[in-house]
Amino acid sequence: MSAHVRCHCQSCTIRSLTGPAIVITIGVLFLLHQLHGGHFYFGSTWPVLLVVIGLLYLASALASQEGHVEPVPTTATQVPPAAPPGNPPQTPYRGQGQ
Repeated sequence: MSAHVRCHCQSCTIRSLTGPAIVITIGVLFLLHQLHGGHFYFGSTWPVLLVVIGLLYLASALASQEGHVEPVPTTATQVPPAAPPGNPPQTPYRGQGQ
C-alpha cells in the first residue's frame, strides 16, 4: 500500500475533476454530432473543450486552498548514496570492457 497522502482542499478537488470533465465534454460533443446529423461537427466544436478546461482551471485558481497538503517526494527520485572509496566496482563479466 502507498503512504501517499491525498489533498482534499477545494482547489485540488476541482483540479482532480478536469479529466472526467474532458471525457464528458468530448462525449457530449460527439453525441450532439450524431443526434443532429452532423450539424455539430467535432472539428468546429472542439473550442468548447478548451473553454471547459479553462473554466475548471479558473475555478481551481479561485478556490480556497485551506488545508492544502503538499505532496511528499518519493524515494525513487532521491539520489542513491555514493560508493565508498577504495576498489572500483567490478563487473560480473570478467575481461569485458578492459
